[in-house]
Amino acid sequence: MGFLDNSGDIILDAVLTDLGRKRLAEGNGRFRIDKFAFGDDEINYGLYDKNNTSGSAYYDISILQTPVLEAFTNNMSSMKSRLISYTENDLLYLPVINVRNSGDAAVYSGTPATRMVLVDLTTVNALTDGGNTLDAGLLNGNQPNLGTNIISADQGLDTSELSPNSTIDPMLLETQYFVQIDNRLGHIVSYLGSTTSDAYTPTSVDDDNIATYIFTADDDSGAVTPVENDAASSIVGPRGTRISFKVASGLDLKTGTFLFTQLGSQGITAIASGTGDDLAAADYKFIDSTIRISGITTGYTLDIPIRFVKKIT
Repeated sequence: MGFLDNSGDIILDAVLTDLGRKRLAEGNGRFRIDKFAFGDDEINYGLYDKNNTSGSAYYDISILQTPVLEAFTNNMSSMKSRLISYTENDLLYLPVINVRNSGDAAVYSGTPATRMVLVDLTTVNALTDGGNTLDAGLLNGNQPNLGTNIISADQGLDTSELSPNSTIDPMLLETQYFVQIDNRLGHIVSYLGSTTSDAYTPTSVDDDNIATYIFTADDDSGAVTPVENDAASSIVGPRGTRISFKVASGLDLKTGTFLFTQLGSQGITAIASGTGDDLAAADYKFIDSTIRISGITTGYTLDIPIRFVKKIT
């Protein structure tokens, strides 16, 4: 990985993603480029200088000459901020996706303030005294249907300048989402399910073991729902949709410690439980990862930190 020097001419650096190269190598005519996207992750628009003494042609010269990263082939590392086009020229606010941090979607109140997936029954029992009720931010990855805690995010216009009772423009409404997770560590499952078989099937799993799930407001998954005007929300202004799900731990995390040895770390602080059942730092290992939620309409991307925890002693 490196930077491209565009101090002279503007450079276009285009590469195929890992999935694109895989389809091209199949040689069966399946490979066809019919969509593309642009991103501006590296650009600082604060460099626009309308007071440049050289004139208006130089207002954006610092932006145009900013070094940009080489194109990535890893889909999880490229274009977190995608460029989009709108025909309307009177938009004052653009939609965002904010993680919910209240109720059944609250974050763990201890240190670190993150969401933790307890990967097996032993770990769950260590923090519930053999029951099923877990503190906020602790997810039952062994049997997600037995836990009440979920991961959830809201989409909409996050501004107090507009009433939350206002109707969001359909053009700004997100009705489809990508959800991506490391397939070795966990799987996305229904937050509504009552059985252990409520796992969703990923649309694809790439060569980096990143599983991609696609959820739509009118599909059978129930993952995408409207955010009602009177509902508690992480969006201050007009609300769009909410995506909610649980996480089931991967089989390798449930049954072994190899990935915790290769990718994980020893516990640093104790994980406390409201029932008085704590998991001492010396008694568990963890793997830190992220779950990425991307809006298909707007391209807005949200990375949610997540920690997989396993009791080892």
